[in-house]
Parts: sequence; structure tokens; C-alpha cells
Amino acid sequence: RLAAHFTEAGWIDEQLGGLAGLEAVRGLAAAVEHDWPSVLARLERVRTALLRRAAMLVNVTLGPEAHATFLPGLAALLEALPEGGVLRPASWERPALPLREGFTVPSQVNYVGKAASLLRAPYELHGSALAVATYLNTTWLWEKVRAQGGAYGAHGGLDLLSGLFTYTSYRDPNVVRTLDNYDGTPQYLRGAALDDDEVTKAVIAATGRLDAYQLPAAKGFTSLTRVLTGRTDAWRQQVRDEFLGTAPAHFTAFADALEAVRRAGHVVALGSADALQAAEA
Repeated sequence: RLAAHFTEAGWIDEQLGGLAGLEAVRGLAAAVEHDWPSVLARLERVRTALLRRAAMLVNVTLGPEAHATFLPGLAALLEALPEGGVLRPASWERPALPLREGFTVPSQVNYVGKAASLLRAPYELHGSALAVATYLNTTWLWEKVRAQGGAYGAHGGLDLLSGLFTYTSYRDPNVVRTLDNYDGTPQYLRGAALDDDEVTKAVIAATGRLDAYQLPAAKGFTSLTRVLTGRTDAWRQQVRDEFLGTAPAHFTAFADALEAVRRAGHVVALGSADALQAAEA
């Protein structure tokens, strides 16, 4: 939901599988019961839009020895699909979402998020942010939100593609206290006494995110996403070089960038009505 505040991809994802998606499914369930012809017509429009050979991108993961037997069958499948043409691209109009949103659920714990785009900070995206975020997750956020605040989990992370930095807490008894801890992150980074050993530990801890183990199917899907997002080998090498070159000065620079989240971050919280009303007050 937070990503929907900032990016078109985040908004579409929220329409498909977020809170807006939940509302759509509820409406669809009612329509299936009371207006099936309209549902059928919508499904047929979706099929027509998707099954168009000229607009398809096929991603296949297989070993070299399987090419000769598999690819002819794939070609026959594609040949059997309607050729069509590329439909006119849709014009998405993202609605303006409130600076703060609260959604109530029958729960005694809360889920608290705050995010902002660092591209507006201004901040030049840098691979060292991966190490800094990992450091925060194992020190400040762990200590303040989880150990002292009682949340089951807390996390901060930067999406290097969109520039969105997001704080989140999980099964959290607090709302305002957690947001205050998020806002204290830049000051904590500036006051952290970091030596080379601490920086090295942060880099090692973050390496798993950069080079996570993948089975063949995951490798194939990753290759597809890199094509779609334009993440070239050169871009990835630059990020890797910046990441491995993380130094104490990068922590201070990132603290300045996180001021954008403190000052202008959007908030989304999911929790009990009493907790959210108290937070709003």
C-alpha cells in the first residue's frame, strides 16, 4: 500500500493483491452470484488482451540438451495463439492517496509502515545503501522497535530501482512510538561510532541479499525481470562495486537522505481501531 503512494508499479501491485485487490475480489464474488454475464464478458476481455502473439514475451528456463525437443513444441504453441497486435497502452491514472492511512482489523497488534522516495531527497542511489540498511536492521531498528518496543519484527530497506525507502514493523504493540523510532534513524546513523570492522560486518551481512542462492527456475525468472527493468550487467556491476566499497562516510550520507523520510514520509498502519484512533489523536 505504501508503494502505491509513490510508483505506478506499486499501485498496480496493490490493485492486484493489496487492500484494493481485496475490495475488488469482494465485488467480484458478489457479481459472480448476481451478474455472471458481466463477469464472463470481463474475463473474455482479459483473455483477448493477453493471448495476442505479437504482444507476448516468452521466458523459458531449460538446459542446452533440451533445446532441440522443447523449442519446436513452443513454436507450435505460439503459432496456435491469435496473432493480434499490440493493444494501445492503457493510460493509468493513480489516485492521490492520503499522507497517512489507517486500516482497522480485529487485532491486538499493529503493522506500521513509513516510506518516501529518496530520489526527491535529493540522493543519488548508491550500492552502499544495502549495507547501511542491513546495519540498521540489526542495530537501531532491532533494539528500538523489537527489543524495547516489543514488536515481533522491524525492517528498513531501499529499492534501488524505484528509490523508495520503507520502514515496516510486524506484530507491533505500538504505533506512534514506532514512528518516532523511525524518525530517529538519521540521528542514530550520524552518532554511530563505526570502524572498519563494523562496516565490514554490515557488508558481509548484506551479501546474501545481493547474491542469494537460486534454483534454475528462479534464475530464469530473475533474468526476465532484469530484461524488463533494464538492470544490465553494467548496472549490476556498478552497484556491486559501490556496495563492496562501503565506508563510514556512506552511513552519514545516507542519514542525510533519510531526512526525507522523516520530514515527508507517508504512513500506512494496520491495527486495532483503538490504537489507530489514539495514534491519530
